[in-house]
Amino acid sequence: MSQTADPYVSKSVTDKFGRRVRDLRISVTDRCNFRCPYCMPAEVYGEKYEFLPRPHILSFEEIERLTRLFVRIGVSKVRITGGEPLVRANLPDLVSKLCVIDGINDVALTTNGYLLANNAQQLKDAGLNRLTVSLDSIDPDVFKEMSGRPQGPTNTLAGIKTAASLGFKQIKINVVVQRGVNEHTLVDTARYFKGTGAIVRFIEFMDVGTKNGWELSQVFPSDEVIQAINTEFPLEPIEPNYKGEVASRYRYVDGSGEIGVISSVSKPFCGDCTRARLSTDGKLITCLFASGGTDLKTPMRSGATDAELAAIINKVWTGRNDRYSELRSNDTEFENDSDDSKVEMYYIGG
Repeated sequence: MSQTADPYVSKSVTDKFGRRVRDLRISVTDRCNFRCPYCMPAEVYGEKYEFLPRPHILSFEEIERLTRLFVRIGVSKVRITGGEPLVRANLPDLVSKLCVIDGINDVALTTNGYLLANNAQQLKDAGLNRLTVSLDSIDPDVFKEMSGRPQGPTNTLAGIKTAASLGFKQIKINVVVQRGVNEHTLVDTARYFKGTGAIVRFIEFMDVGTKNGWELSQVFPSDEVIQAINTEFPLEPIEPNYKGEVASRYRYVDGSGEIGVISSVSKPFCGDCTRARLSTDGKLITCLFASGGTDLKTPMRSGATDAELAAIINKVWTGRNDRYSELRSNDTEFENDSDDSKVEMYYIGG
């Protein structure tokens, strides 16, 4: 995206299973204005919950520096996440910094959309080209249940409409599907966005962290999602955009767009995972289901050189052997235990 040279760029490295690192997901805040039960349930993260103090959070300059070093080992795509990233002040300033890093060819943002209408123009002007908006249902009552807040989907839908009018390259809608909660609204959500250019992606309810009360019985498999929508709007499968794409793609037979399903429970895709995650407080995390990460902030603030930090990043990735979802899938007696060491979703942005 940039014409500025970066002297640290080198070819990609691989982990113990031969997986390259291509995607970096950057959590810019652990705070959120929603309390989605599958991520940040209100009974746990109440008004008195102590989130990270500002001195513990990476500055935009620190994020930019680390991103340049991730490019050195192969990262070419960046996604900004949270918490809810739009509660972080001056976020377009970070977008503009990331967009001028040589080697980064895609900068995207995942948001719940509640604050999007008022921020979309600044984000677009800063260089952001893709958006993913979390919207678990267009039904007001179901939306309230799944967002943990009393407001309906009006603000989120307005944010999507504003972003579309500004000409973002791509807008995706993420729908977490939970059996007994919102599976009856999936067809309505698909209908709402069909023909608009937005791509709806239906995501199986995952056992990220330990606070969301996950049970396998609550998973509504992607095959059932496709069956439900295909009954109303005939679908046909299409090829992935690239190797390692996590969503299986389907297009409407009438040519009015496409949808996707992300099947990390029923059909794990660990073998093609190319994602690294940078937490709000500067930890490198190599799996969504990890029990911890490697601290980059402390050595960086203690005076480590770029070469020293790059060596840490390289060592972590080449030593990576995560395949949690595959192991879970292979274990027919799997239970989501109460291992308190598992990283929570709000901390690393899903």
